[in-house]
Amino acid sequence: MNSGRYIGVMSGTSLDGVDVVLAAMDDNMVAQQASLSYPIPIALKEDILAICQGQQLTLSQYGQLDTRLGRLFADAVLALMAQEKLSARDIVAIGCHGQTVWHEPDGDAPHTLQIGDNNIIAARTGVTVIGDFRRRDIALGGQGAPLVPAFHHALLANPHERRIVLNIGGIANLSMLCPGLPVKGHDTGPGNMLMDAWIWRQCGKPYDKDAEWANSGKVILPLLQEMLSDPWFALPAPKSTGREYFNYGWLERQLAKHPGLAAKDVMATLTELTAVTISEQVLLSGGCERLLVCGGGSRNPLLMSRLAALLPGTEVSTTDEAGVSGDDMEGLAFAWLAWRTLAGLPGNLPSVTGASEPTILGAIFPANPAHNQS
Repeated sequence: MNSGRYIGVMSGTSLDGVDVVLAAMDDNMVAQQASLSYPIPIALKEDILAICQGQQLTLSQYGQLDTRLGRLFADAVLALMAQEKLSARDIVAIGCHGQTVWHEPDGDAPHTLQIGDNNIIAARTGVTVIGDFRRRDIALGGQGAPLVPAFHHALLANPHERRIVLNIGGIANLSMLCPGLPVKGHDTGPGNMLMDAWIWRQCGKPYDKDAEWANSGKVILPLLQEMLSDPWFALPAPKSTGREYFNYGWLERQLAKHPGLAAKDVMATLTELTAVTISEQVLLSGGCERLLVCGGGSRNPLLMSRLAALLPGTEVSTTDEAGVSGDDMEGLAFAWLAWRTLAGLPGNLPSVTGASEPTILGAIFPANPAHNQS
């Protein structure tokens, strides 16, 4: 059933690069074979950050950004194919998440927007592309996110152990894998997003490598309490969020109430915010025996140690220790979702997103047969 090699493409809210993952799949197997991280040009990153914070732009600017991202994703895929010496004939399909620039799943007209023209990817690679994964779930009353819990369940569930998979990208989200119970999952709030935004603005660095800067500061409790009082954190699940809410403007509003703080102390406090909001949601869910962490945040030693301290009795480890690279998890998930789409299988979990029913996700952009004619 559509077995073969698939490529997953993920550029998350952290904007730390385009993750491209190659995997072989069939009805019984998901086997990662290769991956790479493809850089996002600084000018493009800054344009994405601007639109995510609500900056007005013309339709022409929007269209150009859609095209530039489509070219970037195509270049990333072609780089992986060249690295592995693959042709279009070797790949069944590409699952491309696209770049989320706005996510508003509640209100009178719920919507989510991932851009990066999939037509360009299909035209330039010669491979069928599946994209636009989230909007069908929203059309059925769901949050459109998170979508990875279905994949986490397929790959990491254990019939004898209560597990939670924690993905810490720009936003952090949980997948609750409890034997005998429906899979649950939701966003917990900012993961790396605010930390990355702060060090980018203050130091021109994309992230706090090994938490060196955060470790040099101290947590400012009044600032932490101010941030924790944001009403989003008290919302019940299912819930999801993104950069349109937890952005640099949000951080500036918090800091305006606490002027004069040392920049390194703000960094330490933002790291603690991520750890506290995640641990609170883990405990509210009933806790777990094992917390498996993936995403860029799994490489942050301070964040990992704080999670372990805030969750006594829980074994906190990375998904690498369970055999799945934490850096490649989401790219692998969207390769798997592409396989599900072509197989005619649902990709969402209503118990996670709140949708009214399971559904096939994504739109299919077929490859041009003429592309592969020799």
